[in-house]
Amino acid sequence: MQKTHLPERPHWRDHAKEVGFTFADMHGEPYWDESSAYAFTLDQIENDLEDPATELHSMCREAVAEIITSERLMTQLGIPDNRRDLVANSWKQGDPEIYGRFDFAYDGKGPAKLLEYNADTPTSLYESAAFQWQWLEDQLAAGVLPEVTDQFNGIHEALVARFDEVFEANSDLHFTAVAGNPEDYGTVEAMGWAAREAGLGAHYCDLDKIGLSEDGQFLDDEDRRIAVLFKLYPWEDLFLDDYADHIDGSGCLFLEPAWKALLSNKGLLPVLWQMFEGHPNLLPAFFEADIADALEGTGSPSAGAAQAFSRAEADLAAGHVRKPILSREGASVSILKAGKILEEAQNTEYSEHPRIVQAYAPLPQFDGFRPVVGAWIVGQSCAGIGIREDRSRITQDLSRFKPHYIQA
Repeated sequence: MQKTHLPERPHWRDHAKEVGFTFADMHGEPYWDESSAYAFTLDQIENDLEDPATELHSMCREAVAEIITSERLMTQLGIPDNRRDLVANSWKQGDPEIYGRFDFAYDGKGPAKLLEYNADTPTSLYESAAFQWQWLEDQLAAGVLPEVTDQFNGIHEALVARFDEVFEANSDLHFTAVAGNPEDYGTVEAMGWAAREAGLGAHYCDLDKIGLSEDGQFLDDEDRRIAVLFKLYPWEDLFLDDYADHIDGSGCLFLEPAWKALLSNKGLLPVLWQMFEGHPNLLPAFFEADIADALEGTGSPSAGAAQAFSRAEADLAAGHVRKPILSREGASVSILKAGKILEEAQNTEYSEHPRIVQAYAPLPQFDGFRPVVGAWIVGQSCAGIGIREDRSRITQDLSRFKPHYIQA
């Protein structure tokens, strides 16, 4: 894994405007940054990222089956009492999933370490699936990269195949997001583009314009019934919405399904560690409340969790990260090393939520920037990667997106 400096395409900003990539620059700073790119070997892609991500997703599905049978785990993940049947039933009846994104700490040398799983509403999809692929094609055509250069990016094709697999031809799907957010709309439109290519109808409706019919069906802004809804809106927020009371009787299939709320929750990380302790791609992780109980000899953490904490205590003491179970874009995250705060997020939006503690895996540094590798899961397999980097140790909403390629 290397960072290489390459000439930018002369007219890439004009192309970005043409294709609707309106958030390539945000708040006066570049979001898309092609002044350099990350280079990988094929072995690094296949053995260190693709295969582990696919395996981790399978492990996450095992974790879902475990969590839905445990009131204790449902409580620790903050799933409201009145929504637990919704979550469990969506899993038991096999509601299909479409996509998700693992975030890895990876330096090209050791096993990639799972930082978190954005399994419900991951963004950066368009730039991962389409814009960085166009970058590769343009740089190949310009002779900037050798002809044999490739990219780990079958994301769009995998999405098309997944929609074709899940839905009958000519099925109508609806897509929604909060109005006025270009990045969210870019993600939703990338999904809609794949659905249309799979021969499906794809209709967009702003989230606040979705209504409810007298017989309890969801309707779009043209009063059409919504049978399938891809919503770029977190389940933890939807759980608190009055509209959630009508999901069961609406006959509407939600994408991502309600059971994905268990995987987009940071509480997944201690569950995975308890189930697969010592796995090379996992970091020791625990619910903060369980740690307090174990240290004070109070409460009732499971015997397995208490013993696992004892085995990991030295690693956590050397460095750990505190994360709210519900947090996005690095908000309310703090990194501690040897008992002192090394770095903490300025955004404290999620500070009221219970927290987990995860062993600290430092991100590698290239030119003062720290990259996080996002491994995209489509269906149940890894289909490509996208990379974001920041000078901060905590990847945030304005962290830069960097293209990548596979060198021969």
